[in-house]
Amino acid sequence: MNEIWIDSIGYIALFINLYSMSVKGEYPLRLLSAIANCIYIGYGFLIASTPIMVGCIIAVGLHLHRLYQLKTTVRYD
Repeated sequence: MNEIWIDSIGYIALFINLYSMSVKGEYPLRLLSAIANCIYIGYGFLIASTPIMVGCIIAVGLHLHRLYQLKTTVRYD
């Protein structure tokens, strides 16, 4: 794959991750961060970076776990 395309994938993940920090609410933040981390996993694979892949796999797991908690928690506000 062309180096420009590989870098573009990394920048897309970066943009989504940075955008997630500007949204209001924990649910959209975690959802966007999980998506960004999934893209980072692919990017890490393309550049053969195990630390990026491992870190992002852990982050996706944590985000998905918290998203599940947010979705299943009954709120009495």
